[in-house]
Amino acid sequence: MESQLRPVYGFLLSLLTAFLWGVLPVALTLCLKVMDSPTITFYRFLTAGLVVFFILKIRRSLPVAASLTRNGWLLAALATVMLVTNYVTNVMGLNYLSASSAQVLMQIAPFVLMTGGVLLYKESFTKVQFAGAGLLILGLGLFFNQRLPQIFASETESIAGLFIIAGSAVAWAIYALAQKPLLRTLSARQLTLIMYAAGGLLLIPLSTPTELMSMDGLQMAALVFCCLNTLVAYGAFTEAMRVWYASKVSAVLAVQPVFTFISMTLAEKIMPDTFHQPELDTVAYGGALLVVTGSMMAALGKKKPVKVLSGSLSGKP
Repeated sequence: MESQLRPVYGFLLSLLTAFLWGVLPVALTLCLKVMDSPTITFYRFLTAGLVVFFILKIRRSLPVAASLTRNGWLLAALATVMLVTNYVTNVMGLNYLSASSAQVLMQIAPFVLMTGGVLLYKESFTKVQFAGAGLLILGLGLFFNQRLPQIFASETESIAGLFIIAGSAVAWAIYALAQKPLLRTLSARQLTLIMYAAGGLLLIPLSTPTELMSMDGLQMAALVFCCLNTLVAYGAFTEAMRVWYASKVSAVLAVQPVFTFISMTLAEKIMPDTFHQPELDTVAYGGALLVVTGSMMAALGKKKPVKVLSGSLSGKP
């Protein structure tokens, strides 16, 4: 029997996710002063995984191996690897690119997700989506028309950051595509537990947990925020995908760069020696607005959205 969609709840969860992902670079910038990206990600996965484990343990709803078929476990493995890749490269990119620029570039992720839906799940590609994709590409061109010379001339930014963040966006889209069919047989929490646990194990040989001892009080607080952000944001995102149309969730997430611009501007005013927000002209701001608008149009342009069946996502596989 078809479950009732919960649009208001789904919208609020999506907006919460966009806000948390948008302000996250502020905390990550503080952590990166003494800790590398794999180690930050390891602590984020470890904390979130332990919390989700105890929640499921108390509710007696821990996932069992029989819940997934062989192909299901392969999909779960793919989703985990892509999620780890997204986390690590997204943090790593902040070493080479400003947070605001990184978030604008990350808006190619919904476009890649949409393209994957067309290729893998035979979803339609409408005129509105074409227009949205065109606006996104135009917006990126306008935005980086000013930013590229700044990046080349900068001592703190590098063109490598563009490739790292673009790779992070593609990894996120693959993760989202892989998790979609898994939500038919696993709850949102069960799926996130599997990915946090497996991802944490993958990160052990790549991380240096002892870097925690080098942190001061503010950096430690920033790491705690990053860990809580991981738990709440991805839990909210997965739950939003379960109770609302995936296309509309993606559209709300497109406002994420707005939260990043605001939070980084405030952070620069409070700690100008730590945070730097590159100056943008009117054309660059217009380009950023086109990127957000195009991303929203591409997400909302579907003729037939994904529906929720029996408490999990089901589309046109």
